[in-house]
Amino acid sequence: MPPRRAPSQGSAAPSRPTSPDDLDDGPGFDTVDELQQHVRIFKPEPIPLALNTSSFAFINQGINMQDILKLKAAAINTVSGVTMTTRRQLLKIKGMSEAKVEKIKEAANKILGSSFSTGVEVQDKRKRVLVISTGSKSVDAILGVYGEFRTGKTQLAHTMSVAAQLPPDLGGASGKVAYIDTEGTFRPDRIKAIADRFGVDGNMALENILYGIGNTH
Repeated sequence: MPPRRAPSQGSAAPSRPTSPDDLDDGPGFDTVDELQQHVRIFKPEPIPLALNTSSFAFINQGINMQDILKLKAAAINTVSGVTMTTRRQLLKIKGMSEAKVEKIKEAANKILGSSFSTGVEVQDKRKRVLVISTGSKSVDAILGVYGEFRTGKTQLAHTMSVAAQLPPDLGGASGKVAYIDTEGTFRPDRIKAIADRFGVDGNMALENILYGIGNTH
């Protein structure tokens, strides 16, 4: 067997010096492209639907997580949604049997409790109701406001938007306001003028009003 020839001096030198770090089990890569060819692409598992308070309430009542996800897939996301959905509709959900539907209905009723209250309980709730004053006792006595164009409905709505923010001792509720405008008549400058009359900062009053446009057709 002929002797093996030693490498000539003209052989190409290693691309990088040998070090203890180069003696590991994995291959070495000189470029990012080489590395990407050997790296397995990581694909995370899909994140399941987020659990809300209703989900945990159902879990505490012994409802299977898979059944909860089936309800969510059918756009039933709350306990109230379950109570408002008929048994026949629930049975149309794939994988729902009569026994499961009955169990879910019973769980929803336990979570929400009875919808009936005693007269005393209603009386106690009514004591917590805050009455917002318009600034006029005569107007306060009116049950509802309606009228033709330019009869003061919008002006009253602007006034109440500020009055509701006043403290209870001044006829307000220390609250915020949702103003749904169906005619495009909301005017911030009018709110500021009314707020100034009540001694309220105009910008603060506007900050406490959540404005939205309502479509009437």
